[in-house]
Amino acid sequence: MTQTAKALLVDDRRENLMALEAILQGLPVQSVAVESGEAALKQLLVDDFAVILLDAQMPDMDGFETASHIKRRERTRHVPIIFLTAADKDAQLALRGYAVGAVDYLTKPFDPWVLRAKVSVFVELWVKTRQLAAQSDVVRERDAQWRVLTDAVDEATMMLRADDSLEARDRAVELLEQARWGNTP
Repeated sequence: MTQTAKALLVDDRRENLMALEAILQGLPVQSVAVESGEAALKQLLVDDFAVILLDAQMPDMDGFETASHIKRRERTRHVPIIFLTAADKDAQLALRGYAVGAVDYLTKPFDPWVLRAKVSVFVELWVKTRQLAAQSDVVRERDAQWRVLTDAVDEATMMLRADDSLEARDRAVELLEQARWGNTP
């Protein structure tokens, strides 16, 4: 079952959210748009995201405070945040964004193709991370199976060395067959 990557879009202006959704259209990512930092934090409780596009300047809880909360949560601390702001190119705002954990800081108006490229990279990383996790699960499962089989071989070998009777041989064979088919005694 393949899970679709999601991008959390956070901006207090609906028209900006619609523009971001249009920019991301056609990418292998599902956009989830919210209009406040509080709504973003709530959404992060129920969904996993490949990337967050976060408006720096919003009423009530601004993007910096929102990012700070995101980075404090174990579940969300590694989600990349790209800050978007209409503010002039104020180096202090950019530094503040990086200080709270942003991976990038874009000033509006920005090149939509640059934003698409950045989001694409984070989506690809998210997909690769999920694939690696799935492969890791398979390896752990195989290691557990290998341990069961090895233990069964060791036990059967000890049985045969201790007792060379037909009954001991039959018990050893039964033990190995059970281990082979995943039915441990």
